[in-house]
Amino acid sequence: MSEGKVEYTQEGKIRKPDWLRVKLPVGEEYKKVRKIVSDHKLHTICESGNCPNMGECWSAGTATVMILGNVCTRSCGFCAVNTGKPADVDPYEPLRVAKSVKLMGLKHVVITSVDRDDLKDGGSEIWAKTVETIRKMNPGVTLETLIPDFQGKWENLKRIIDVKPEIVSHNLETVRRLTREVRVQARYDRSLEVLKRLADNGITTKSGIMLGLGESEEEILETMDDLRTVGVKILTMGQYLQPTKEHLAVQEFITPAKFEYLGNIAKEKGFEFVESGPLVRSSYHAEKHI
Repeated sequence: MSEGKVEYTQEGKIRKPDWLRVKLPVGEEYKKVRKIVSDHKLHTICESGNCPNMGECWSAGTATVMILGNVCTRSCGFCAVNTGKPADVDPYEPLRVAKSVKLMGLKHVVITSVDRDDLKDGGSEIWAKTVETIRKMNPGVTLETLIPDFQGKWENLKRIIDVKPEIVSHNLETVRRLTREVRVQARYDRSLEVLKRLADNGITTKSGIMLGLGESEEEILETMDDLRTVGVKILTMGQYLQPTKEHLAVQEFITPAKFEYLGNIAKEKGFEFVESGPLVRSSYHAEKHI
């Protein structure tokens, strides 16, 4: 396979390069995590987002829990999560999530959610309650919250700020030029404002971008600069993989060497922690970011 070039099989499927192959999930810890997720009716971005690292992370006893259901009100061009009309908010969800964290024996927890633009509070009340309940039932646990933009309704973002997760992540996902196509209902500058408001309130912030959607190196570096300008300390960069034929096509497979090169530049620009590689996702090795 040519380096970085997108090639197809005779059946018309994309031929992935060797460096994107992952191990099948195995082991007792993987089975334990799957059972807890199933028994407590939890949604995980690991499953809903078709994450390639699910086997590795679940086998290590970690999972990223997705609250507020598994149906999103947005229709991003890259995301495998279902779009539609979400179910009603479950007031008992914070308790179920907190109990599951206790059963898994986790010391660091990552929580994310679908976008709930249908709710006046954007789901922020359940967000805050989930953080508070996890801490109450799991003293000493640390938290990363991967949050939506709450449509720029800052009173909703303030609920996240008030419960002070150790890390708050909000992903730009792509460069400015591609934002409208990749994140249909999102705005690049609004996301930067979310991250700035968090950092200005003393919270450690994190963001992630996907590569291989047609962005240039110059645009990637500009995005890094934008994130540093608003105080982001942690950056993740990974390869975009097309979930279905209805989603945006992969334009390029970025080589591991290119990811390493870009990761080194990010560190030179002042990011305190950088994860950069083909299989890196926003929550990958999240426990190290504390």
